[in-house]
Amino acid sequence: MEELKLFNRWSSAGLEVADPGLKNYINLKPTIIPRSRGRSAAQQFHKSNMHIIERLVTHMFVPGHRGKKHYVSSGACVGKTITIWRVINEAFEAVEKKTKVNPLEVFVRAIENAALREEITSFQLGGIMVRRAVITAPQRRVDLALRLIAQGAYHKSIGKTKTIADTLADEIIAAYNYDAANSGAIREKERVEREASGAR
Repeated sequence: MEELKLFNRWSSAGLEVADPGLKNYINLKPTIIPRSRGRSAAQQFHKSNMHIIERLVTHMFVPGHRGKKHYVSSGACVGKTITIWRVINEAFEAVEKKTKVNPLEVFVRAIENAALREEITSFQLGGIMVRRAVITAPQRRVDLALRLIAQGAYHKSIGKTKTIADTLADEIIAAYNYDAANSGAIREKERVEREASGAR
């Protein structure tokens, strides 16, 4: 039987998640088109059953969203799933051309590097609000890493000559190399962890 490859181009055979905490939450099951149509949505932790590229697609639809509102309009990204697939396909082509490595592997390593280990939560104690450092859950680590990568790429493309595919490729490569100077995801991760360290 012929091997299934992502977008009929990139294989996930032999590719493993190095971070043991994220191993069960990054799905690399071989598929050509990463789309589940929500068939696992009724199950607990259903996102773990979605292919990691499908999860990136959902974040690429709303890259301007931050907190409880849209920090920047996501209007340029709203549309059909096939449009985002094309963006990711072009970005992966650029990643492969620049790094000479399987872009799926580069993307997984980028997620591992951008995943927060701890963050801050606030709660009321008597009449004051207290901030405390908490360990980030594995599922949330993956979600935040994907969100930061999508936001980092989108903000670099707004009002610029670079396309979203080019900036997404740059963001993935910078996160893969743990380059805080060029990666918005790594920079934001370090900022949050620095705050959490001071709130212990």
